[in-house]
Amino acid sequence: MTCAACAVSVESTLKNTPGVSDASVNYANQSASVQFNPKVVTPEGLQTALRSVGYDMVVDAEDPQQVQQEAQQKSYEALKKRTIWAALLSIPIVLIGMFFMDLVPFGNYIMMALAAPVVFGLGRTYFVNACKQARHGKANMDTLVALSTGIAFLFSAFTTIYPQFWLNRGQHPHVYFEAAAVIIAFISLGKLLEERAKSNTSSAIKKLMGLQPETVRLIDGDTERDIPIANVRVGDRLLVRPGERIPVDGTVQSGASFIDESMISGEPMPVEKTADVPVFAGTINQKGSFQFRADKVGSDTVLARIIRTVQEAQGSKAPVQRLVDKIAGIFVPVVLGIALLTFAGWLLLGGDNALTTALLTSVTVMIIACPCALGLATPTAIMVGVGKGAENNILIKDAESLELGYRVNAVVLDKTGTITEGKPVVTDLHWLVSEGEQNRLASILYALEGQSEHPLANAVTEYLKRSDVSSVAINRFESVTGHGVTAEYERETYVIGNRQLIDRQGVSLHEDVEKQVDGLYKSAKTVVFFANQRQLLAVIAIADPVKATSRQAVETLQRRGITVYMLTGDNTQTAAAVASQVGIPQYRAEVLPADKAAFVQELQAQGNVVAMVGDGINDSQALAQADVSIAMGKGSDIAMDVAKMTLITSDLTSVPKALQLSRKTVQTIRQNLFWAFIYNLIGIPIAAGVLYPAFGFLLNPMIAGAAMALSSVSVVSNSLRLRSIRF
Repeated sequence: MTCAACAVSVESTLKNTPGVSDASVNYANQSASVQFNPKVVTPEGLQTALRSVGYDMVVDAEDPQQVQQEAQQKSYEALKKRTIWAALLSIPIVLIGMFFMDLVPFGNYIMMALAAPVVFGLGRTYFVNACKQARHGKANMDTLVALSTGIAFLFSAFTTIYPQFWLNRGQHPHVYFEAAAVIIAFISLGKLLEERAKSNTSSAIKKLMGLQPETVRLIDGDTERDIPIANVRVGDRLLVRPGERIPVDGTVQSGASFIDESMISGEPMPVEKTADVPVFAGTINQKGSFQFRADKVGSDTVLARIIRTVQEAQGSKAPVQRLVDKIAGIFVPVVLGIALLTFAGWLLLGGDNALTTALLTSVTVMIIACPCALGLATPTAIMVGVGKGAENNILIKDAESLELGYRVNAVVLDKTGTITEGKPVVTDLHWLVSEGEQNRLASILYALEGQSEHPLANAVTEYLKRSDVSSVAINRFESVTGHGVTAEYERETYVIGNRQLIDRQGVSLHEDVEKQVDGLYKSAKTVVFFANQRQLLAVIAIADPVKATSRQAVETLQRRGITVYMLTGDNTQTAAAVASQVGIPQYRAEVLPADKAAFVQELQAQGNVVAMVGDGINDSQALAQADVSIAMGKGSDIAMDVAKMTLITSDLTSVPKALQLSRKTVQTIRQNLFWAFIYNLIGIPIAAGVLYPAFGFLLNPMIAGAAMALSSVSVVSNSLRLRSIRF
């Protein structure tokens, strides 16, 4: 399907097929959902019905998505070649027709020879599709292209072969080969740009599916064996080794480890998993090994539900070109009707030159109604808008986000990686010993954390590394599950971990230290304690810092009347602290991916146009559900694939810039469509001869061709004005 009108044609054809009770066609992901009676019609019957109107569908394929993608890629490559050749052949035609008509011998014949393969060879698909549409009483952009180029070429060919027909009637034999060829080249370019924008619609689904391993390690009694993931059954006992992905949802039976669940919670800190704790498909095991019981498999896992939601929401929206195709569907019969009325009117009332005038005026109507400007109106604005966005670190996937962005009145921000940096760092290190002791103890601390598997240990070692702290050799290192680590150095025991660990060591906190720790907790920081057997040595605070520009971005959005919300899988205390720092009064904490998507849906139900900004796999459902989806460039591939906009920078101030760019681009598209039609609204009546009774003026077809060209120039020039936007 090459345009939104194609989706309408496919849907109409399917619905009118005997045995089909309902059909819904998804233009964005090139799919259809069909309810049919298999006793009346088979999938092959549906395929035959679609082929009769110039389309096709994948039937009985092992990997239908792969077959569809290969067909789309093949079609794109063919269109690309046709566009390039059409442009190359059109250039000499334009040069001869505009500048060397009187200098080149047999110029008309040369132009005809060059234009014929462009119009009827490279542009053949427009004529084939137009004929198939016509057989079913339908019309789209292909119809308009085929009519205008076909009539212009045939008229010019007649004039070239039989110029005396016009000379005998006192008319100059004008030809319009350049117009016919250039129309094919420009319209093909527009379709190529649109196809490129849609080319990656299914890559997000493929990457999500890739999060599941193909095989799993099954524990069968005393033996272990690898089996395909499709063979896993509820209740199976599975083994997960370090670095592997969890294959299905389940519950830990034995062993322990830390698991990166950022795809589910969005939080960067891996979660400790011990006996009876749930695990989820697609999450990544870190250093430990464990066995777990499969509780949910196949389509019941959290990952499968994310895939299903993204698949349904991603393709449920239509691009801005739908409006153009709808107008074209009405515009074609109107122009045809006007041309026929013009021919009939002049044939009856034209006097001595009735036939000549009738033919010239009707052809002039068809030429001035050329859809070139209409075909350029959207793609040129999008091209310039996308280029301007790229200059400002905003990558735009397609026209849909540009169409809706200016209407956004609610922005939902993920916390981790969007508002915050997304990486835990040490914010405070308070030593409770003399300066002379600090260097020696820092080396011991570095050694302890260097051997720890806890994710927060990396933040401490990175912090100490920047201070050129060297490590020491420690003895009897032991990890205390859920609390921290202990080790010996020079016959003294040292511990680093949470409050429970140092309490077990019998180390107490002075009153002033207690106040200091309480202040850190209220700032939503994780506190780690370093102590020996006798006293507390240091207090370390770790947090995910808020980006420097986050507050500015939120304030800019709020000044424009946009309500800003924050969602996070983190705890309420942390969420409240971050929301307060950036000035967001509306926030929700401890939300899962499905909760984020539901919240977006809730805002939409209230009549809001919602933009979702996120960076993780856990945001993909909400991104797919949102009207405008924006991914942070340093986030996950899945988030960037689902989102219609990606911010190359992690700077949140690019969000208001993106919405402003949307508003300017939509304004330009509307202006382009206005200019594309104003020539027709003014030019078609003049071409038909309405001024002749009062002023004796008939529009020359050559002037009509110039007006057509001027409309295209106006559209392109207006689009180029987007380059001057100042954010």
